[in-house]
Amino acid sequence: MRHILSLLLENEPGALSRVAGLISARGYNIESLSVAPTDDPSLSRMTLTTSGDDAIVEQITKQLNKLVDVVKLMDVTEGAHIEREMLLVKVKAATAAARDEIARLTTAFRGQVVDINRASCVVEVTGKGDKLSAFIAALDPASIIELVRSGPSAISRGAKALRS
Repeated sequence: MRHILSLLLENEPGALSRVAGLISARGYNIESLSVAPTDDPSLSRMTLTTSGDDAIVEQITKQLNKLVDVVKLMDVTEGAHIEREMLLVKVKAATAAARDEIARLTTAFRGQVVDINRASCVVEVTGKGDKLSAFIAALDPASIIELVRSGPSAISRGAKALRS
């Protein structure tokens, strides 16, 4: 099962490396990872996605809680939460017909064209991972030049919050 872990970390050099090293040293895979500062400049929020049964995730959680850099940790997928992922995809758009088809598809998925030139355009789509996968599947595979996905960002619903 996929788990999204949110961590508050000390905003110090090497904190990301220590977290990633701890997980990889134990043979667990990180599917996605993002880190950014919070409203408190001394803390960063890390969102980490991994897969495994509850015992594996519990082991990861226990090990992460032992790290000095980790201020607080929460498995967001344990409760009601909101998650979003971002996709940027560059597609061939050399003809008016190709640009029209991309625009139609982008509108259907509530995305937006963020860059366009004579040969290609870049589309941004946000949503759950299934939506992004469906958008990619709807594109002609030969038209995809390049794509990048952010991995999920998640936040719990209601009063529950990851605060120090």
